[in-house]
Amino acid sequence: MNQPAVTTWSEDEQAFRMAIREFAESVIKPKVHEMDKNQQMDPEIVQQLFQMGLMGIETPEKFGGSASSFTMACIAIEELARIDGSVSVLCDVQNTLVTNAFLNYANESLQDKYLPKLAQEWVGAYALSESGSGSDAFALGLKAEDKGDKYVLNGHKLWITNGKEASVFLVFANLNPEAGYKGITGFVVEKDFPGFSVGKKEDKLGIRASSTCELLFENCEVPKDNVIGEVGKGYKIAIETLNEGRIGIGAQMVGIAQGAYEAALNYVQGREQFGKPLAKFQGIQFQLAEMRTELEAAKLMVYNAARLKDSGESFIQEAAMAKLFSSQAAEKITSLAIDLFGGNGFTTEYPVEKFWRDAKIGQIYEGTSNMQKQTIAKMELDR
Repeated sequence: MNQPAVTTWSEDEQAFRMAIREFAESVIKPKVHEMDKNQQMDPEIVQQLFQMGLMGIETPEKFGGSASSFTMACIAIEELARIDGSVSVLCDVQNTLVTNAFLNYANESLQDKYLPKLAQEWVGAYALSESGSGSDAFALGLKAEDKGDKYVLNGHKLWITNGKEASVFLVFANLNPEAGYKGITGFVVEKDFPGFSVGKKEDKLGIRASSTCELLFENCEVPKDNVIGEVGKGYKIAIETLNEGRIGIGAQMVGIAQGAYEAALNYVQGREQFGKPLAKFQGIQFQLAEMRTELEAAKLMVYNAARLKDSGESFIQEAAMAKLFSSQAAEKITSLAIDLFGGNGFTTEYPVEKFWRDAKIGQIYEGTSNMQKQTIAKMELDR
């Protein structure tokens, strides 16, 4: 049985956290409101993420990456989310889904071709979801055909994060529908491949600067060499990559909750009612205590799962629990933050309404809360 990992930070981890925090505070924070309002990621921020080495945190140095750990990736995701969930999820998908899939499943040729670009200049996207394939992830309608010298893809994808910014897409399609999920295969698709295009961008409740797009495949031509992993084993790549990605979403939720909690804590210490600061009222103190306790529990669960992953131990159940709990905690903490701000919290002049909007997606993407509960329960019953 896995032993809980104590959340202690090395000097390198602490220094890394503070560097990301300084960057987020000085560079991202001044642009958050406008990016959210305009539903547009600032291209300069994306470039700075590359320059800081945050788009290839686990990528080996020979490919131009930072050669660091999964835990470090989670630290970056958390600290970015403390300021803006949209920037955080762009970095999250790049590291925990796309890059991890290339590191774990791509052959040497694909790694040599794409990992340097993903570490230094190309945003990546992970294309699994479709209109009829959400929680039932393997009910894919996107079809792939073997045309001898190439594959041809027809269909569409929905709700694809980083769709607008991405230059390369990890796409799952069914090459043999008669075989069911065993026909699913992963393909590497570049944005300028013939027959591929990015469709509409969704108008969303939260993480509005993060692009969530439809992808269109109309006789999209993919070179034979651009299969990632084995033909018919795409389902394995999808499942195992999402298991890691859920820890990243947990880190994002911790960061969003942290940002909301800090804003509320500062506000109640400065806001006076009935002749004294709100923080002097016991009822307010009790709410702060609940927020801080749930935030700490979520953080411990997320970094426990991350350290288990780094150490090569089983982490699937811990990842599911971390995502489930942290997303629930983030929604609760951000909602309480609005309560503590009162009427001010309901306006866009203050940051907490955005933290609340951004938190909601945590219970939906990369596996809904009900899917996490199913995973947790199944693993318990199978012991």
